[in-house]
Amino acid sequence: MSDRWVGRVALVTGASVGIGAGIVKRFAQLGLKVVGCARNIDKIKAMGDELQKSKASGSVHAIKCDVTQETEVLSMFKEIKEKYGGVDVCVNNAGVNHATSIIDGKTEDWKHIYDVNVLALSVCTREAVKSMRERNVDDGHIIHLNSQSGHKVTASSASHVYSASKYAVTALTEGLRQELREIKSHIRVTGISPGLVKTEFAYRAYGQEAGQKMYDSIPGCLEADDIVEAVVYALQAPPHVQVHDILIRPVEQRS
Repeated sequence: MSDRWVGRVALVTGASVGIGAGIVKRFAQLGLKVVGCARNIDKIKAMGDELQKSKASGSVHAIKCDVTQETEVLSMFKEIKEKYGGVDVCVNNAGVNHATSIIDGKTEDWKHIYDVNVLALSVCTREAVKSMRERNVDDGHIIHLNSQSGHKVTASSASHVYSASKYAVTALTEGLRQELREIKSHIRVTGISPGLVKTEFAYRAYGQEAGQKMYDSIPGCLEADDIVEAVVYALQAPPHVQVHDILIRPVEQRS
């Protein structure tokens, strides 16, 4: 990791488990001040204590925040400004899916998917860019955890609404790139689009049995750390290099 990121402030949403937790740990090991947010911050606090004992060069700070509530997001950014100066890196990792279809799904499930995957990502992005511009930070980085479902609609009806939300992330990533370029900013934006990653995600979306069947269907599923290293790769690219999107999947995954 380039020394230019040591001591800088990174916000990671959905930071308590899975890919988000992995990013928090890796960033702290690389010397960043990491603010991890989630609705339950006990695991983030435990990570911070563990990394402190291991004498990681960075640090971990937990803020309780439901990213679907704009008032809580704004309050979080205010706290980050007051305590740490502002956000230099924003990793929009929080994501959710429900086994819901377009034909007979529940509106409440659709709303939750769009609230987390699209609106929360957009609000956090807006506030992060605002924080950077207020402090004349011209080398910040916005990273969206997208999905291969944001590039291809699968045959599973249980993932079609989720896919729609991730297609929105694909559009938002390119739209943000264009807007930053128009204002002559060198803040970068990157999408990370994983295939099947073995975390708690599928269990939460489809249930224990169906989730396990999904993971068992592909030998050598991706692990959270595989995605973490893709995030680090994009972040450590030279300032004039924008890694726009990384599509990463298991070798055995068919599509």
